[in-house]
Amino acid sequence: MERQAMKGKDLNLGLQLIATLLLLCLCYTCEVAEGKSQQTTKKTYIVHMDMSKMAATYEDHLQWKLNYSEKQSGILSVLPEMIYKLHTTHSPEFLGLGSSDSVVPASASSSEVIVGVLDTGVWPEIKSFDDTGLGPVPSTWKGTCEAGKNFNSSSCNRKLIGAQYFSKGYEAAFGPIDETMESKSPRDDDGHGTHTATTAAGSAVSGASLFGYAFGTARGMAPQARVAAYKVCWLGGCFSSDILAGMEKAVADEQWHRGFLSRARPGNSGPSPGSLTNVAPWITTVGAGTLDRDFPAYVSLGNGKNYSGISLYSGKPLSDSLVPLVYAGNVSNSTSGNLCMTGTLVPSQVAGKIVICDRGSNSRVQKGLVVKDSGALGMILANTELYGEELVADAHVLPTSTVGQRAADAIKNYAFTDPKPTATIASGGTKLGVEPSPVLAAFSSRGPNLVTPEVLKPDLIAPGVNILAGWTGAAGPSGLTRDTRHVSFNIISGTSMSCPHVSGLAALIKGAHQDWSAAAIKSALMTTAYATYKNGENILDVATGQPSTPFDFGAGHVNPMAALDPGLVYDASVDDYLSFFCALNYTAADIKQITNEDFTCDSSKKYSLGDLNYPSFSVPLETASGKGGGAGVTSTVKYTRTLTNVGAPATYKLSMTSKTQSVKISVEPESLSFAKENEKKSYTVTFTATSMPSGTSSFAHLEWSDGKHVVGSPIAFSWT
Repeated sequence: MERQAMKGKDLNLGLQLIATLLLLCLCYTCEVAEGKSQQTTKKTYIVHMDMSKMAATYEDHLQWKLNYSEKQSGILSVLPEMIYKLHTTHSPEFLGLGSSDSVVPASASSSEVIVGVLDTGVWPEIKSFDDTGLGPVPSTWKGTCEAGKNFNSSSCNRKLIGAQYFSKGYEAAFGPIDETMESKSPRDDDGHGTHTATTAAGSAVSGASLFGYAFGTARGMAPQARVAAYKVCWLGGCFSSDILAGMEKAVADEQWHRGFLSRARPGNSGPSPGSLTNVAPWITTVGAGTLDRDFPAYVSLGNGKNYSGISLYSGKPLSDSLVPLVYAGNVSNSTSGNLCMTGTLVPSQVAGKIVICDRGSNSRVQKGLVVKDSGALGMILANTELYGEELVADAHVLPTSTVGQRAADAIKNYAFTDPKPTATIASGGTKLGVEPSPVLAAFSSRGPNLVTPEVLKPDLIAPGVNILAGWTGAAGPSGLTRDTRHVSFNIISGTSMSCPHVSGLAALIKGAHQDWSAAAIKSALMTTAYATYKNGENILDVATGQPSTPFDFGAGHVNPMAALDPGLVYDASVDDYLSFFCALNYTAADIKQITNEDFTCDSSKKYSLGDLNYPSFSVPLETASGKGGGAGVTSTVKYTRTLTNVGAPATYKLSMTSKTQSVKISVEPESLSFAKENEKKSYTVTFTATSMPSGTSSFAHLEWSDGKHVVGSPIAFSWT
C-alpha cells in the first residue's frame, strides 16, 4: 500500500472516526492526571460551521484548518460533518455463562462497571432496567438524567443511572427536530438503542419472549453493570458531531474512570471481501454469528414436498388446507414485481393466495405488508443467490416463511411448472440445539483490512442473529409505521446485536478484573476465542456453505468463560498507538491534528505497523508474482509481541499450525517462563515468504500454552 496516499485519504476522509475515538482516549488520560493535581478540568466545545462561509481557496475543512485555523489558539480540530446510519434469553447459555451470578458472583466491583451506549436512546419503563438488588450509584458517576419530551429526570434509577441526548449536529443540518415524529429527549422512539443497551447490561427478566418465541429469562451479558444512555441518533441518522459530543460527555461523566474499551460493528455489508468498516486497532470490531436457536416456519406444497424456513409471525395461522400459490413476478404490473414493492401487485390476481416474493430492495417486513394489503393470505420470502442460506427472523404481519436459496429455487420451480400450484405455511415455534452453530452470518462484513493490512479485522464474532432483548413502546416489532403491536422484547439481527454482546462481556470481565486495561480485556476476549467446531473444522460461512477464515471471523467466536482467565494478555498503551501513527509516516502536525498532543516521531527509530502489540497477526507480502516477485523471490517480515502474565507463575510452550507451505514461520524464543503476576516477556516472529499470485491469501495459528491456558493468535497472509 502506498503509505503517503493512504495518509492523505485517511486524514481527509476518515479522520472524524480517529479523532472521535483515539482523541477521547488521550484526553481521558490527561483528565485523570489533572484530577490528581487538582487542576481545573478542561472542556471541549463543538461548533458547527457553515461550509458556505469557507474561503473558496480551500478545498475542504481539513485544508482550511491546516492553513488557517491552526494559527488560532484553542481550536482542536476542524472536520467535515458526516452522517452515519444505524447498522437475550438464550445468548448467555449459548456462551456458557448460565446464570451470570454463578460465573462472576454479584459484588461491589461488578456493579461499579458502567456500560455507555451511544444509540437511539432508551425506553426506561421496561423491566430490563429494573434496579432491584443494586446498591447506590457509583460515587465516580457525574452524569445526569436529562429531562425532555416524554422523559423525566426521575426516569433513571440505580440501573439506568444516566440518560442524555445530543442533537445540535442534526438540527444544524435539518432544523429543529419534529417533536410530532420523535422525542427530543433520551426517549427511544426507534427501539435500536433499548435493544443494544439491554443486550449488554439488562437486568434479568423471567418469562421474556416475543409472542412466545424465545421464551425464557432475558438478561444482559453483564446484568450487574450500570447503564448510561447517550442518544445521538435520530430519524435522519447519526451525525458525527453528535456522536463526538456524546462521547466527550461520557468521558466527563467518568464512566470510563479506569479506562474504556470501544466496540464497533464492522457493518452489515457482507459477504463481500473488504466490506468492513471501523478498522482502527483501538476499536474492537465485532462480526455476527448465529445461536443454536431457530424459529422454523414450514412450507408444505401441493406436490407433497416440505421445506423449512423461518418466521416470527404471531397472528391467526393459516389452515392446514392448501391454497393457491403464485410468484409475485407473474402477478404484477411492474418489471420489478418479483420484489413485492409498494403498488406493484395486482390485487385481483393475489387475493386469497400465498405469494412468493424475492428478497432485496425494500425491507423484508415491508414486502409482507404489501402482500397483505393486496389481499393475499401469506408470503414465502425467497432468498436469492446474494443471500444464500441466511435465515433472518422477522415479526411479519401475515403468515410468512423466509426460505434459503435452495428451497426458494425448488418452490419457485414448482410454482412455474405445476398447472395449479398450492401451498400452506405453519409455524414451528422455537427450536433449540440447532447444528452446526455458530455459523457466520452472511450480512456480517468481512476483511481484509484495506486501510492498514497489518491489522487483522474483524477482531472476533459474537451472537448477532435473531437476538431477543428489550424494546421500545413507541414502535411495533416490525418497525413499520402501521404496526400497532406493542412488545417489551423484540428479536432482531445485525452486527449491532453482536457488538453489545461483547460490550457486556467486557463489562463482565472488568468487574472481575478491575485493574485490567482496555487492551488487556480485548486481548482476553480474542486470545480465548474459538474458530473451529469440535470436529476441527472452521466455523461455517452461511453465505457460501464453506468454512470461513480469519478474514471473516478474526480470532474466532467469543468464549467468555475462558476470557475471564486467559493466562496471558497482549497489553497496549497510548504510546503504542502513537508509534503506530509514526509507522504510518504521520508528521507531528498530523498527530497533533488527531490527538491534540505535541508528539514527534523519533527519526532514528524504525517504526513498524506489524509491531503494534496486537493479539492477532496480519502479514501483507509484497512478493506477488507479476509485481516484482518472480519465482524464487522471497521476502522476510519480522513482528515483535509482548505478553503480560495475568495468572499464576507458569511456563508457556509454543505450538504452531499453518495451512501454507509458502511461508516459513520461526519464533524466538519458543518458551516463555513467568515467575510472577504482571511480568512481561517478548518474542519475535519471522515470516519468510515465497512469491505467490496477487490476491492469494493463507492462514496460520500461533498458540502459547501452559497446559491450562491456551493463548491463541490467528495469522493471515496476503500477497499484494
